[in-house]
Amino acid sequence: MTRTTAALTSALLLALGCGRRGTGGPSHVPVTIAHAAQRAVPFELLATGTVEPRQTVEVQAQVTGVLTQVTFHEGDEVAAGQVLFQIDPRPFQAALEQAKGMLARDQAQAANARLEADRYAELVKQDYVTKQDYDEKRANADALGATVRADSGGVATAQLNLEWAAIRAPISGRTGRLLLREGNLVRANSAEPLVVINQIHPILVRFAVPQQNLPDIQRYRRNRLPVLVSPSKEDTTFSAGTLTFVDNSVDTTTGTVLLKAEFSNRDNALWPGEFLSVRLQLYVEDSALVVPTQAVMTGQQGTYVFVVNQDGKAQSQPVTVERTTGQYAILTQGAGVHVGDQVVTDGQLRLVSGALVDVKGGTGAGGEVEADK
Repeated sequence: MTRTTAALTSALLLALGCGRRGTGGPSHVPVTIAHAAQRAVPFELLATGTVEPRQTVEVQAQVTGVLTQVTFHEGDEVAAGQVLFQIDPRPFQAALEQAKGMLARDQAQAANARLEADRYAELVKQDYVTKQDYDEKRANADALGATVRADSGGVATAQLNLEWAAIRAPISGRTGRLLLREGNLVRANSAEPLVVINQIHPILVRFAVPQQNLPDIQRYRRNRLPVLVSPSKEDTTFSAGTLTFVDNSVDTTTGTVLLKAEFSNRDNALWPGEFLSVRLQLYVEDSALVVPTQAVMTGQQGTYVFVVNQDGKAQSQPVTVERTTGQYAILTQGAGVHVGDQVVTDGQLRLVSGALVDVKGGTGAGGEVEADK
């Protein structure tokens, strides 16, 4: 045997010896654990919703004229009754004065005609005038009286036209983009509105749920069901509102029923047209058995968790997940997992039932399920 061969043989034997010493005992799998707990968990229906204004109004001119003033900026909040646009009022003021003048003239003529008809009524009794003459005077007085009433209507119309020259906000809300500015001729009842106002305080979110949930919604609706919305399912910042509307029929195309929830929206967090994740809370289950969702695994035999026993071994335990809420899975009670059991939340992929584990970290089970913030 050469020196080189002897050296290689010695090195190989040394390596084998070290390998045997290193595998003298079973290895421990590092894992992170959490404790199964009992806590109050809301029962929620999840959906995707769309924000819509409480009211939408298209502001239009009711008289034709030249726009002389716009009193707000695009996107401003405006109050109901606030003047938004001013149309040149001079033609309408002149028309009002003309109508008042015609009314005064015809009132004087009508009063004179009524006096003359009254005189003829006395004269006809004494046969000083004919019945025909009296009838003509009475008819003339009646005609002038009708003219006065028509003139009064003309004055009222002219007054309205003058008032309509100042275009006011019909509701409180936020304005959109301006479609016409000063100097433009605006026409009454044009197809294009001057501006659109959306009422966003309060504001609505519309969403749909499957028709099989309708009986539960009707059962719990009298409790003013809370609704939480957020930009996404993962977002932990919610706006809270209440369910205000359940449609009176099921959509036969989709098999869903339309719902609406109302939100105060004081911070303007919700914007018309925005898509949101919606959570409709029907009731609260006071003593639900929960584990973190990451503890639940799925295999050929169904869902299961790894439970760490007192010997430091992980045991596969089949479970039934009733539902999930946020970061928690709600398990059917009495199915193998109990309150206080240690369940593995990280490291499961390296585990088999009966494997020894080395707990590297853990999360407590304290606190409420954070579904209503």
